Amino acid sequence: MKKMKALFGIGAVAVAGFFMVAADHIDAPAVQGGTSDITDFYAFQGQNTDNVVFVANVQGLLSPTATADATFDENVLIEFNIDTTGDYVENLVIQAIPRDGKMYFFGPTNPTNVGLNSSIETAGAKSMVDITPYGSQAISKTSNGLKIFAGPRDDPFFMDFAQYGEILAGNATGFNNPGSDTFAGTNVMSIVVEVPKTMLGGSGTINTWVESKRKQ
Repeated sequence: MKKMKALFGIGAVAVAGFFMVAADHIDAPAVQGGTSDITDFYAFQGQNTDNVVFVANVQGLLSPTATADATFDENVLIEFNIDTTGDYVENLVIQAIPRDGKMYFFGPTNPTNVGLNSSIETAGAKSMVDITPYGSQAISKTSNGLKIFAGPRDDPFFMDFAQYGEILAGNATGFNNPGSDTFAGTNVMSIVVEVPKTMLGGSGTINTWVESKRKQ
């Protein structure tokens, strides 16, 4: 099994039926601007209320020109961690790793290792989807109960960083309405997986977080 080591993680708590998001643009020096840099993590109930959707975005602030050349890093594993027992240790993982223009998904399955180091769980159910090229119609696929997608998307996160800086400097007391979206016109590389709640042990509360892990 290939060994992967965590570079950076974003944590969030997801409650079935609600929407949770964690975001961390720009301010992660160890991975800033790199292929393992996680910008956003979303977890929410699907349009089909029997499902949960997980979304990890990486490689933020891509211009349209840069997006045309952007690819997922084949040495970086994206791992969705799911705690179903409330002890903040992952009971299930869904892993995504690219190879030759395709994104391979493994899980949800019990992890061989927990914490910062992971093995690719090839014994778990494997699903695969072609990575959508920039400017093309989205390619999604349903496989082994999962609906999956990987490819560039418009960055959905809104933040007025200039005004935020003014607030921190004491030059303003709040955000403008309307504000100025720092991320307007920029893209991210997105990984999306929709999972039946039955594959996660039911419809109760879960803790979930995402990590990027680089091959050792």
